[in-house]
Amino acid sequence: MKYIGVTFILTAAVLWGMTGGVADILMDKGWSPGVISFYRGAVGLVCVFIWFIIKPRQHMPRTYSLVLWAALAGVGVAGNFTLYFLSIESSSIAVAATLMYTAPVFVLLASFFLGIERSSWLKWGCIVSVLIGIVLLTGAYSSSGASVNLTGALTGLGSGLSYALFIFAFKKAAAEGSAPTTLTISFIIFSILLFFYMDIQEAASVLTSEDLPLFIVLGLIGAGISFVLYVFGIKRTAPTTASIVAMVEPVTASIFGVLILSDSLSLIQGAGMVIILVTITLLSFKQAQD
Repeated sequence: MKYIGVTFILTAAVLWGMTGGVADILMDKGWSPGVISFYRGAVGLVCVFIWFIIKPRQHMPRTYSLVLWAALAGVGVAGNFTLYFLSIESSSIAVAATLMYTAPVFVLLASFFLGIERSSWLKWGCIVSVLIGIVLLTGAYSSSGASVNLTGALTGLGSGLSYALFIFAFKKAAAEGSAPTTLTISFIIFSILLFFYMDIQEAASVLTSEDLPLFIVLGLIGAGISFVLYVFGIKRTAPTTASIVAMVEPVTASIFGVLILSDSLSLIQGAGMVIILVTITLLSFKQAQD
């Protein structure tokens, strides 16, 4: 029981890492990132709603601010899921997952500008280090052309920015209500946003497609089971430990891409990936101590 929280977070991170691989397989079959993202969140909504109705009176939202913050978290989830899959489509799983994990840097910069957190040489050094890692990972340093196209890089960073928005809004909402309430509202907003973004005819065709089981698996591992495990795990784990363990996601995604999907990374790209992940881990550790 001592390590149950870490086990939950580790399992969630591994499942999230595998999600990118499943999405890549579906995109290779011709499905668009918008439809894939929608089904990931829709299946997640079903799972968290079941969690919500177990004790509906206990989980009913009691403040308008909770609803607003949870809705903003839903916007973050919609951007994160969709931009992450668009980045995978334009680059690779390893690149997309690593760029997504630049989220703590966006949170830190926002905290500086809002006066929530004091700046320091160490924190600015971490920001510079992440930027160096991004340059190496994307190949932006090369005069002959980047190894990752602009769309892949921007959507990857956009998924990180959206992830940062989700983290910030989810913490605000969870402070005023339960996790099932927050997640249910978030995924409802997510589903509404993606309904207007995606190709509705394509989404409807999924229901009669032989790929439907794969979409359900994507939703279960990418939103339903994984989010529930993460919430249970974070309640039983120190923030520093949780941040470090969560870094298993981009590692899992990279391994899945290389071993299963035959993706490849150059030595310089690998160095950039390591720089980003090590720096984000250090930054998370430092923030947890402050």
